[in-house]
Amino acid sequence: MALVTYIEHGGTKHKVEIATGDSAMQGAVNNAIEGIVAECGGVLACATCLCFVDPAWVARLDPPSEAETQMLAFARHGNEAGSRFSCQITVNDRMDGLVVRLPESQF
Repeated sequence: MALVTYIEHGGTKHKVEIATGDSAMQGAVNNAIEGIVAECGGVLACATCLCFVDPAWVARLDPPSEAETQMLAFARHGNEAGSRFSCQITVNDRMDGLVVRLPESQF
């Protein structure tokens, strides 16, 4: 398990325990966190689970895959620092304390 903090665009914080092996997207969906739409259910096909990984955590996560990098290039806000698709962040015990910020809109 890892405690992940989601920060909505307006500043509301949600601290959520996420099971090891679940994605950061699934953690948001399971806890009804506003800002993660997740239309495709986590298969990197819709670009509606974009988040901004806190700078302190960017280097601590596995880098994005080539497919994620390509999709980020076309996503709204995909060029911003720390941009990732939360469906591609698989939570593990080392991620305890991870902080992600959510965009104003996924569309």
